[in-house]
Amino acid sequence: MNVLLTGAGGFVGSYFKNKYNEKYKMKIFSFLNDNFQQLDLLNTDVIVHLSALVHQMGGASVEEYEKINVTQTIDLAKKAKKSGIKHFIFMSTVKVYGEETDIPYNENSKCLPQDEYGKSKLKAENELQKLEDDNFEVSIIRTPIVYGYSVKANIKNLVSLVQKIPVLPFGNIQNRRSMVYVGNLCHLIDEIIGFRIKSGMTNNIFLASDDKPLSTSRLIQLIANELDKKVYLVKIPFFENILKFVKPNFYKRLYGSLEVDSSKTKEILKFKNLYSTEDGVKFMIRGENK
Repeated sequence: MNVLLTGAGGFVGSYFKNKYNEKYKMKIFSFLNDNFQQLDLLNTDVIVHLSALVHQMGGASVEEYEKINVTQTIDLAKKAKKSGIKHFIFMSTVKVYGEETDIPYNENSKCLPQDEYGKSKLKAENELQKLEDDNFEVSIIRTPIVYGYSVKANIKNLVSLVQKIPVLPFGNIQNRRSMVYVGNLCHLIDEIIGFRIKSGMTNNIFLASDDKPLSTSRLIQLIANELDKKVYLVKIPFFENILKFVKPNFYKRLYGSLEVDSSKTKEILKFKNLYSTEDGVKFMIRGENK
């Protein structure tokens, strides 16, 4: 099975490449370092397109998101279709639905992205679906936060916080946030590739998530356990309201819920996650081989 992988230098791509390099004959392509005009897709069976400009805390321009997440994606898909490749897998995000909500998102939830990252991913999804026909199938994977060993951004900051501060004002937070361990996500990619081969067809949209959501308080406890740190979570009067006013985005990530219902994906693929959330947090701290 010949797979063209983009984004192989990224967090998810590097894991997929290392985990499945013996199962698939992989060819790596980088929009940053390679010449797109010279890309040869001869004998390629499937494209796994992970390359993207992800959500930037400091912000990125509309033009940057458009170029990387939309234009490059569609250029690659058109070239794939013209070359006779029958299956294109696109990594999207639950940000296409919008922001935090108390109602779990599913495949049929209305898409109302609020930031430029989510808007660019939804636009790419829509343009890809226009290219579909009997000979060219597109599989879209929407993910919540992906975590694992060497993860960066918010999860890394939370781990650092737990390492340094023994008392944190995040006691008794009852939110529900879906996440997906990188090993479970890459297993899903592998299953989607195989599903199309076995069935001759594939569903269009898949949702990735671990089997159960976590509250912020529970996540901190799991991280502390793996770090062998004693952390006390306390509930401070008015802290939540002050944070909501002073740091609204930070407040949403700590106290807001964002849950994904991936039951339909599991049913269609007859899919089971390889790892529990507890396993995922352990591997995030210690690595899978330790």
